[in-house]
Amino acid sequence: MKTETKARKAAPTDVDKSRLVEMYTMMVRIREFEERMSDLFLAGKLPGFLHPYIGEEAVAVGVMTALRVDDYITSTHRGHGHLLAKGGDAGKMMAELYGKATGYCHGKGGSMHIADPDLGILGANGIVGAGIPLAVGAALASQYKHEDTVAVSFFGDGASNRGTFHEALNLAALWSLPVVFVCENNLYGEWTCQEQAMKLCDIAGRATGYGIPGAAVDGNDVEAVFAAASEAVARARAGDGPTLIECLTWRHGPHDIGDPMRYRDQAEHEAWLEKDPIPRCGREIVDRGYATQSDLDRIVAAARAEMAEAAELGEAGAPPSEEDVLTDVYSG
Repeated sequence: MKTETKARKAAPTDVDKSRLVEMYTMMVRIREFEERMSDLFLAGKLPGFLHPYIGEEAVAVGVMTALRVDDYITSTHRGHGHLLAKGGDAGKMMAELYGKATGYCHGKGGSMHIADPDLGILGANGIVGAGIPLAVGAALASQYKHEDTVAVSFFGDGASNRGTFHEALNLAALWSLPVVFVCENNLYGEWTCQEQAMKLCDIAGRATGYGIPGAAVDGNDVEAVFAAASEAVARARAGDGPTLIECLTWRHGPHDIGDPMRYRDQAEHEAWLEKDPIPRCGREIVDRGYATQSDLDRIVAAARAEMAEAAELGEAGAPPSEEDVLTDVYSG
């Protein structure tokens, strides 16, 4: 597969020491959460489906670092990283994965539908592309109420072929809504290579058709993602309308746990593993003298311990009661 992109590299001076170390720490926390979650699922302890975010951490962290707590996001079926990066609680997320009443959605949402309105997390979504118009709705509400909050929609390359994508971008552009569209392009829509589903693979270029800015960035470079997101968020907050950002990245593991991944070329896969955003960011930190390798090792150890504790808390939570069956259920 052809994987070139119009990616742009953020200058090292764009991110200071404390912020870059914080971004590295969050990426490590997401990785440790995902690896712990995957192990638990394979051990038969978690119900439902799980879609690991391993390898794409720089997108969530780079974008979320540019946001405020009161900004909104809509997520995807691969959304744990988004939620952690926005400030989500790992223990409550684990409880939700276990199907416990102590989880974010009281065990009813599972992996693909975690939400926390208090953090502006309007929900992960198991329907491909469904979060895109929801983010537009949040942006419309912000504009209507004369607030300066921004909405961000995360979605994959596959979702960019759905009608919801085009309808949402058209409306957001027409009304200059404060929304940022972030395509996490990992080059495969489920098991289908992007080139088998699109005549033109330049998703950022689609912004031209709606008269809005489009930017393609290296989605494995957390600084580049942060730079692009900061520019787009500032533009939206100033009332200048939406931006489409395409982040080229790679999921290290399966589409969902159990997928044998026979559809991907092994040489290409190994080449992408060399671009892992976490060691890449770590090397930058060490090379700039921001921290030592021992410092980074301690960050990893702390994250591993945190997620082990989160898993224990999640498993220990109480299951939903029989009385909970009809709560949080609505009819028209």
